[in-house]
Parts: sequence; C-alpha cells; structure tokens
Amino acid sequence: MLRRFGFWVIWVGLAANFAAAERPASLSGYVRDSQGVPQMGVTVEVLSTAALQFKALTDEKGFFRLANLVPGTYSIMASAPSFMPTLREHIGLREGSAAVVNLTLNTLFQALQLGPARTPADDDDWKWTLRSVASRPVLRALPDGTVVVTSAENSGDHDVKASLSLLAGTASDGYGSASDMMTGFALEHPISSDDLWSIVGNVGYGVAPAAIVRTSFTHHAANGSDPTLALTVRSLAPPSVGFQTSGLQAIGLTTTDSFAIGDVLELHFGSELQTVQFMGRVSSFRPFGTADLHLDPDTVFEYAYASSRPPSRTEDGESAMATHLGETGPRISIASFSPALEHAHHQEISLSHRMGKTNVQFAMFSDRVTNTVLTGVGEVGGGNGELLPDIYSGTFSYRGDDFDTTGLRVVLQRKLRSDLTATLDYGYGGVLDLAHPDVQLKEARQSLTASQRHAVAGRLSGRIPRSKTQWSTSYGWTSGRALTSVDMFNSSAGQSDPYLNAYFRQPLPSLGFLPVKMEAMIDLRNLLAQGYVPVMGQDGQTVYLVQSARSVRGGVAFTF
Repeated sequence: MLRRFGFWVIWVGLAANFAAAERPASLSGYVRDSQGVPQMGVTVEVLSTAALQFKALTDEKGFFRLANLVPGTYSIMASAPSFMPTLREHIGLREGSAAVVNLTLNTLFQALQLGPARTPADDDDWKWTLRSVASRPVLRALPDGTVVVTSAENSGDHDVKASLSLLAGTASDGYGSASDMMTGFALEHPISSDDLWSIVGNVGYGVAPAAIVRTSFTHHAANGSDPTLALTVRSLAPPSVGFQTSGLQAIGLTTTDSFAIGDVLELHFGSELQTVQFMGRVSSFRPFGTADLHLDPDTVFEYAYASSRPPSRTEDGESAMATHLGETGPRISIASFSPALEHAHHQEISLSHRMGKTNVQFAMFSDRVTNTVLTGVGEVGGGNGELLPDIYSGTFSYRGDDFDTTGLRVVLQRKLRSDLTATLDYGYGGVLDLAHPDVQLKEARQSLTASQRHAVAGRLSGRIPRSKTQWSTSYGWTSGRALTSVDMFNSSAGQSDPYLNAYFRQPLPSLGFLPVKMEAMIDLRNLLAQGYVPVMGQDGQTVYLVQSARSVRGGVAFTF
C-alpha cells in the first residue's frame, strides 16, 4: 500500500512538471553594433539557473532565440571578440510569452562615451502611433511571422547622454533673443529604469550676457503615464546699455503628464507658473494640453489647447533643446513704461490621416491674443518707454494690439524617398497689419488692424547619404502685408518660418582617440529680408516691423 502511494506521488509530480512545461516562454532578438550592423556568432547567455537552455549563437542576421524558459525574471549577456560585453537585466517572462530584446555591442572606446552614437531616425513621425508608446507594450513581428509583445522598458538604452554646442549669431526675435555668442549644453542622466533627470541651458557672452537653465525630472510609471516636473531660470540682459532698468529675471515651474487609455485615447497636459521680475513683478499661468483619439491605426482626431506660441521648427534634434529655451521664454513688451506679458488662448481641432507615404492633416483653430508682441528691425534709442531694444541683434519688441481670429490649416506631407521629404502647408486666418504704412512708431499701435490673409509654405528636407549632410529649406508666402503669422500656433509637420529659410547640419571627421561626435550647423532665416513694413522712428530714422527678421546663426556641436 505504501509503495502504491509513492508511485502516485511520483506520477502527480511528473504530471505537474509536464503541465508547467506545456507553455514555456521564449526570448529572442537581434544583436548589432553601434552602427546598426548585424553581428554573427555572438554568444548570448541567460544568467539564471531556471533556464533550460543557457546559451545561443546569433545567425548571419544577428538573430538569436532562447526557448523553453520557465516564467520568471532573467538577465542576458551578449559577448563577442573585440567588443565589450552587453548586459540586460530584469527581463520578466510570463507563461507562454515571447519577448523580444535587441542588444547593441560597443567597442572599448565607444563604451567610454557618455552617449551612444546616433543613427538617422525616420523622418517626420507625425501622430500615427501613441507618443507614450515608449513606456507601454509594443507589438513586434518575429521572422516566422509570429506577433509578440515586448516592452521598451526592457529594450531601451539607459545611458547618459550629453551635448555641447558653440553658436554665434542671434535669432533676431526681439528682446529676449539668445546672445550673439552662446554655449549650449544638454545632459540626460537616467537615475533608474523608470526615472530620468536632465539639465539643459545656454550661457551667453558679452557686456551683459544672458543665461537660461532648465532642469527636469521625469518618472515613467507602470500605467504608462510620464509625469514631469521642471524648473526654468532665466536671466536676460538689459534691453540696451542706456536703458534705466536691470535685465529680466524669470522663474518658471512646469508640470506635465501624459497617459493613454487603451490604444485609442492619449492625453497630454500640463501648465507653467511663471514669475517675471522686470520693471516690477509680473506673473502668469500658462496651461496646455492635447487629447488624441485614434480612430484607426492611420487616422487621428485631436483637440489641442495652448497658451503660448510654440518654438520655431528646426531639424536640429537634441542640440536644439538649448536654443528652444529662449524661444519659449516670456514674451514681454512695454507701453508708457508699463511691462506686460503676452497672453494667448489657442484652441484647435484636427484630423490627420496617413495613406502609404503621404500624410494629410486638416485643422480648424481659434486664437485670442492680448498684449501681442511684435518684432521690429532697426537702431532705436532705449528709454522711451514704448519699446524694448535687443542689444545683440539690432531688433526690438513692440506691443501690438489685442486681436481674435479663427482659421483653418491643410497640411500635405509625402516621403519622396527614404532621404527626402516634401511638405506643403496652407493656412487661412487673421493677422495684425498697419492700416496706414509709414506712420510714426509711437502711433503705430493706433493704426494696427486685424485682416484676413492666405498663407502657403513649402518645405523640403532630407539627408545626403554619402556626406550624411542633414538639410532643410522652406519658403512661406503670405497674400498681403502682415506683422504676425497667419497661423502663429502651428505646431504640425507643416510649421515653417515665413519667407526663405535654410538649415544645414554636417558631421565632421572626429579624432579617433576622442569619443566625441562633432557636427557643424548653420540656420538661415528670411534670407531675402522680405516682409519688412516701414515705420518712422522717434529720431526720424526709418525702422521696420516684421513677421520674421533676417538672421544667420551657426556653430559647432559636440555629442558625447
């Protein structure tokens, strides 16, 4: 009887083990070097005693597969001659799951870099996938056609990234523009797999330098949300040497968050509380947000609200972060020695659809702007209490009139080749214009009027494969005289500066013994100096009010 009971115990144990092994998990992926070249013959090892198969070798495509893994948490390591070993930890496997984890091998010199070498990304991603997808499961297809789920938490890089740029020239956006000589920097440091700390800034040179620094902390929550807390400190130079006031100082506290409800609805929202010290203290509260409804994989319906103008579109990538700090700063003007911040309320609904290589967007918007800040060009004396000169660029800020407008936008974008994208943007809406040209500057505010205008902008952007030159050129046309853009809150793929603009970014040969990536860049705006509306300054000299002032800005960027 005891022997029979022992046999039953053995059979039950074997049956339990067999049932547990009915749905084993698997782990697969590709191994490449830092340039994206597949690596054959790499040893991929599972660092867990629970694995039934401990090692695998990659094939000619760099692909590996580890099967028959019991559910649990694993770490895997890839190693090959001439490369540093790569370790990926905390990979969770459920029963019957098939996880995909891609690995990158670096040489000794590449491993010393603060940031990984970057490869060209796909151009103009638009809104065809959820922006928060980086913290949520992603569908992947294996070579045999099997669809599996992998998590960016397990497949992403968690390296420190840093960049440094030395720039000359000004953006010519009126008071608050960046210094004519500037050092920009950006540093991202992952505290853990879920937390990221970053600091971005630019520091100018000269008699009265300007400086902007922004530090932020982001937490990637398990539910897909990405709450971010950021603190921005600005110290801008006095408007001119003879201006009877100190420079502008501002502190801004920004909170943002985003999360998705299933694969259908995505919400992104936040606000900035800003305090400005300039001829007194001025405070503002600037909320913003978007709600994206994904009607199908190729169609997105969006509602957007904004209370400040977006920065100008560039092809800079990460190094543009420091430059954009100045463009998103407080837009301030004075009248009768009284300072005021520009306040805006922008609402927009849009429908975007993708058809193969073509993206189409149709949008309708409503704008209400108070204390509108206009940009002027010309030498003016400070201290008259009506305008703010910029000591770096020869431009100035002038307080315009309040105005309301409604309008529409149509954007057509097509990828002509893998390295060439064309974009066409049409807009119709209201602008500020002078009812009578050649008026006195002090009387220009009373002559401002709202007018309806058509605007068409075309842009070509791409990359030259052999030289790896990244370039973009655009031209924006307006149907009549205008001091503001027809669609000043445009943040779509069709956004571009008015008139003729060009941007170039060229990788430079780097020294082999230094783990630094070097690039030269140049940004040219309104090359033909179009759209200048003449007005008479107080000293009898002619100055101009413009949508966009001509500017040349360039320098060298280093990525570590």
